[in-house]
Amino acid sequence: MMAFPHISPAAAEYQIARIAKANDMTGDEVREIIEKCTDGKFLGIFGEETVNVLKVNLMLDGIL
Repeated sequence: MMAFPHISPAAAEYQIARIAKANDMTGDEVREIIEKCTDGKFLGIFGEETVNVLKVNLMLDGIL
């Protein structure tokens, strides 16, 4: 089974200032990337929203 690197939107929000500083970006720029990488609930009702950390990192590096 493959594990996916996901965190909660709250955990991502907590790290925005650190990520912005490390990448010479504004908090709003980082927040926009995180929003693009946030997946909703399964079928709109099951589970929780999650942030795909791999996609965030690839976007921060300009790969995606």
